[in-house]
Amino acid sequence: MTRVLITGADGFIGSHLTEALVRAGHDVRAFALYNSFGSWGWLDRCAPDVAGNFEVFMGDIRDANGVRTAMNGCEAVLHLAALIGIPYSYHSPATYVDTNVAGTLNVVQAARDLGIGHVVHTSTSEVYGTARFVPITEEHPLQGQSPYSASKIGADHIALSYYLSFGTPVTVVRPFNTYGPRQSARAVIPTIITQIASGRRQIKLGAMTPTRDFNFVSDTVSGFMAALHCEKAHGEVINLGSNFEISVGDTARAIASQMGADVEWISDEQRLRPEKSEVERLWADNTKARELLGWSPAFAGLAGFHRGLEQTIDWFSQPENLSAYKADLYNV
Repeated sequence: MTRVLITGADGFIGSHLTEALVRAGHDVRAFALYNSFGSWGWLDRCAPDVAGNFEVFMGDIRDANGVRTAMNGCEAVLHLAALIGIPYSYHSPATYVDTNVAGTLNVVQAARDLGIGHVVHTSTSEVYGTARFVPITEEHPLQGQSPYSASKIGADHIALSYYLSFGTPVTVVRPFNTYGPRQSARAVIPTIITQIASGRRQIKLGAMTPTRDFNFVSDTVSGFMAALHCEKAHGEVINLGSNFEISVGDTARAIASQMGADVEWISDEQRLRPEKSEVERLWADNTKARELLGWSPAFAGLAGFHRGLEQTIDWFSQPENLSAYKADLYNV
């Protein structure tokens, strides 16, 4: 049993990771964003076998003292807390620097001071920008095509600098486009599903030609868990992706087909990124994860993608889950 802190535990991936670590027998402290409602985000709806079996720490990743307090007594940290919405980063870029860069600095500085055994830092495939070659390896150049991706590049380098400068045991895990139950409707797959499930047949989307490498959430979680227990991963950057590329348009059509919906696709101007900011192509090379972590995606390839979509559609289509989303609104 390892005492583990998960920052961003109240979010999409973080809540799934919290459940998986509890089930694996870890002593979990879940760092959730402080709010006046006392909400634990998705942890308020966690699985019954997990509820009550983890500790919650309410705080803010931007607060160095709170981060240090939360990390005290832990053996490892899985750092997922971040601002991730790309459109909002055009509007309020300073908040992304404060949260993603300075927040990561708080984590690695506390890890150094407290002698934490392992920090697994969360990156994103967005740091690569539009692919210059495919599949994308960890050696691909980094391109900050949005304030969000620029902030994550900065966060990655801050984390790795503590490994290189001080020997702080840091691993950078770089998930490609994770999808699944509980994801924010700011992401393309939930946006399509929630509109169709709410009865709409004119579906608003942004660009449909870019391609993505979609990773089902349970595969992303298993990658984090593999990295957590891998000492050889200290100081390494590791892609987590399915090694499968599909366009947004083909994804949309696959969802509509699986939901049995005859729909019309509407290009919504406000959902389009600035031309030079759009990431046109993402396709992961996951060789390093396979060889170093012994990890491979269970939902790989087209068949795996359709299985992941089926589970995602089923979850979002349940009225108690769909009611948590505002399908009629576009929120940046």
